[in-house]
Amino acid sequence: MLAYHDGGLPRCARNDGAWSRDDETPSWGLPLSWRRPSISVLKAVLALGFVLSRVSQADAAEPQEASFNSLDGTPLKVWVFKPVAPPNGTVIAMHGCGGLYRTRGKRQGQLNARHQAMANLLVDQGYAVVFPDSLRPRGVQELCTQKIGQRAITQTERRRDVLATLNWVATQPWAQANKIALLGWSHGGSAVLAATESAHREVAAQTVKPALAVAFYPGCSAAAKANYQPNTKLILMLGDKDDWTPPAPCIALGKAVGAEVNVFADSYHDFDNPEGSVKLRKNVPNGINPGQGVHAGANPAAREKAYARLLGALRTVFD
Repeated sequence: MLAYHDGGLPRCARNDGAWSRDDETPSWGLPLSWRRPSISVLKAVLALGFVLSRVSQADAAEPQEASFNSLDGTPLKVWVFKPVAPPNGTVIAMHGCGGLYRTRGKRQGQLNARHQAMANLLVDQGYAVVFPDSLRPRGVQELCTQKIGQRAITQTERRRDVLATLNWVATQPWAQANKIALLGWSHGGSAVLAATESAHREVAAQTVKPALAVAFYPGCSAAAKANYQPNTKLILMLGDKDDWTPPAPCIALGKAVGAEVNVFADSYHDFDNPEGSVKLRKNVPNGINPGQGVHAGANPAAREKAYARLLGALRTVFD
């Protein structure tokens, strides 16, 4: 299913690949149709607005530190958030190229705003959240300012981190092996794709498989070239103006593999960030215009819709 969001009205395509009208064509060349949001969608968005407001006013969820080895032998550090009651499912959340932590200000070294906000939100819903750190255990602070071909940490390492974390979570007394979901942003979204590529030997060898995979604005070109087929239900969350990891390859990939694709209007990379505004990042050498920088920043309306869909999907697979 492909679902397109433009302001308050979702735009949707039919599952069979046919389109109900062709008088509106976005920049990536796919004709879209209008559909009024259902009452359930509107209720979910309104309810999430209340939840986000309540969570932002509450004390931040506190993590516990744990460690284990990645499949490549790297000693990984993970941060684990758990609700007071036994969790009704676990979300493994994979950071993007900037890593897990704030790099400036009074809270430097703590989880950045997006990761902390997601931990608060999911714990409030009764889920456990596990954040693996793929960078610092390998002596790297960030990847965003490095050209893709020069990065020492690739999707090979990220895949192995995800798979090792799946195995670790499944052994924990507070977790249920059949109730684990994957979530990732950007480079971490690509890691979600890499870790659910059914034909890959390391993925195929896994006995623990995720019940759901959700990727926010991943890079999809490599997966498409590899004829990617997911081993679980896949949901993609994309910004229509993203000039860092553009939506077109992910839209095509989603259509090819039968994934749910959500494209949010007037949204750039990092649209779900709870802080800041859209800015041009000139220090990023990648994107659709290499050397010219990329745009990244928040769209609160898109964030609420995307998180409402995320929570709805988690309820479906966990409850």
